[in-house]
Amino acid sequence: MIYSNMSSLGMVVTPHHLASGTALTILKEGGNAIEAIVAAAATMSVVYPHMNGLGGDGFWLIVPPQGKPIAIDASGAAGSLANINFYNNCSVIPNRGIKAALTVAGTLSGWKEALCISSEFKKKSKLISLSSLLNDAIIYAIDGIPVTTSQFNATKMKIIELKKQPGFAKTFLSKGEIPKVGSRFLQPELARTLKQISEEGIDTFYRGNLSRYLAKQMSKLKIPITLQDLEQHHALRYTPFHISHSKGIIWNTMPPTQGLASLLILGIIDQLDMVNADKIQTIHRIVEATKKAFVLRNKYITDPRYMIKNIQTFLSKENLINLANQIDDKKASIWNHRGYYPNDTVWMGAIDKEGLAVSFIQSIYHEFGSGVVIPNTGIIWHNRGVAFSLNPKHILSLIPGKKPFHTLSPAAARLHDNRIIVYGSMGGDGQPQIQATIFARYVIQNIQLQKSITMPRWIFGRTWGDSSDSLKIEKRFGLNTVKKLEYLGHKIEILPAFSEEVGHAGAIVRHNNGILEGASDPRCNGSASGF
Repeated sequence: MIYSNMSSLGMVVTPHHLASGTALTILKEGGNAIEAIVAAAATMSVVYPHMNGLGGDGFWLIVPPQGKPIAIDASGAAGSLANINFYNNCSVIPNRGIKAALTVAGTLSGWKEALCISSEFKKKSKLISLSSLLNDAIIYAIDGIPVTTSQFNATKMKIIELKKQPGFAKTFLSKGEIPKVGSRFLQPELARTLKQISEEGIDTFYRGNLSRYLAKQMSKLKIPITLQDLEQHHALRYTPFHISHSKGIIWNTMPPTQGLASLLILGIIDQLDMVNADKIQTIHRIVEATKKAFVLRNKYITDPRYMIKNIQTFLSKENLINLANQIDDKKASIWNHRGYYPNDTVWMGAIDKEGLAVSFIQSIYHEFGSGVVIPNTGIIWHNRGVAFSLNPKHILSLIPGKKPFHTLSPAAARLHDNRIIVYGSMGGDGQPQIQATIFARYVIQNIQLQKSITMPRWIFGRTWGDSSDSLKIEKRFGLNTVKKLEYLGHKIEILPAFSEEVGHAGAIVRHNNGILEGASDPRCNGSASGF
C-alpha cells in the first residue's frame, strides 16, 4: 500500500475493512462522521474481538468545521469493591481473570455522548437510528466473520493464560481449538446483546435491563463491580489538551490518558531541525524526546482528581526548549524507567462532507482483556485496571471509584494552511511515538501520507512480557541503520517486516479545497474508504 485514497464526500479509516465498509455506508446514507464512527465501533467489537469490544473503554476527539474541538472521556473507574484488600496476597494486580476485571467498561457511554453531540451538530437533519448504526455488527455476529491472522496470532500467543478464564473457551475457541485463519467465527450471544442495545438504547448497559443482568452475573463471578457502579457511570465531555506547534494546533486527550506524552514529543522535536534531519537523526531525536516525555508521564499522570501538578506547564515553550536542549545528537541517553503498556487497541477516524472530523480509540487493553466473558452476553471484559498499583503511596494506587492510567490518546490537528488531520494508532507505549513519527514525516518532512504510515517504524521501550527496554525496529530499515543506531548507544531489537508490534496506524486529512485523503496501515486488516 503506497498511495493514499482520496474522495470528496466522506472518508473513514479503521483497522478492519468490514468496519470501514460499515462507516462508509452510514456516510452515504446521510450520517455524519460521528454516526459513522459509532457504527464502525460496533462492527469493530465483532470483527476484531481480541483488541476491543463492548466491555472496554473509549476516547473521542471531535473537530467541527468551525469552533472548538470536543473530547470525550469514556473510561470507567474501579469498582466500589475493588480495593487493595480485595487483592490480599497479591503483590500486583493479576493480568487475567476475575481480579483483572475491576473497572467499569465505559466505551458505550462514549457512543451515547458522541451521538448527543452529533444531534447538536445535525440540528434539523435526519438522525441515523441506533438500530441502523448497529445493524452490520449484529449481522456479522450472527452470520460469522472470517478469523483474521491478527486474531489467530493473539489467541495462539496467549492461549495458556486465557483458556482457563470464565467463558473464554466457549466464546473464542472452536471445540477447544484455536479458530483457524479464514474460518467462520460466530458470536450469537454478542449478537443478542447488540440487538438488545439497539432496541432498548445504549443506556441499558448502565441503567436498564442489561445493566441489572451484568451486575448479577458479575456478582456471581465475584467481579468487584456493582450495579451502583454501572448506574453512576457517565462519559465526560471536555475541551482537549493542545499545543501550539510551528505547523499549527495539535490536540490530544487529557489525563488519565497519556495525551501529554504525545504532545510533549511533538513539542520537543519542534525545537529541533526535523526538516533537514536524515533517517538516523529522525529516529534518534524522536526516541530521545520519547524518553523525556515518558519520565514526566510516569511521574505525574493519573486520574486528574488525584493529580498534584498542573501539567499544562510542561507544554510551555520554555520547558520544551529546555527538554530539547538535553538531547545529545551523538549519544543515546540512559533509560532506567519503567514502561510496558501493551498494544491492543483500535484507532478509527472519519471526516464527512461538512468537514466534521473524528479521531477515536476503543480498547480492552491486553489481548482479549481480562479473558473473562460475562455469561450469555458475549462481552469480554477489559483489564484496564491492571494499570493500578497496590502500593497505597503510588501515584497509580488503587482506590474504588478512581480511574486507571490510560494509554489511549486519539490525536487531531489543524494546520496553519487550514488542513485538518485526524490520526492515531494502537500501540500502548507506542501510541505517542507512532503519532509523532507520522506527524513528523507527513507534516514536517513532507512525505506523502500513505508512505508516512507504510514506511518502516520503530517502538522504544518494554512491551508486555518483555524484560528489556530496547529500541525495536522493523528489519526493513536495514543493517546499516541498525549499526548507526547502535553506535549512538541504542540497544536494538529487530522486528519482522510490517510487525504489529509497531502499531496499526491511520490518518485522514481534509485539504483546504475540501478533498479528503485517507491512509490505512498495511500492518492490519484495515482500509481507507471514501466516496
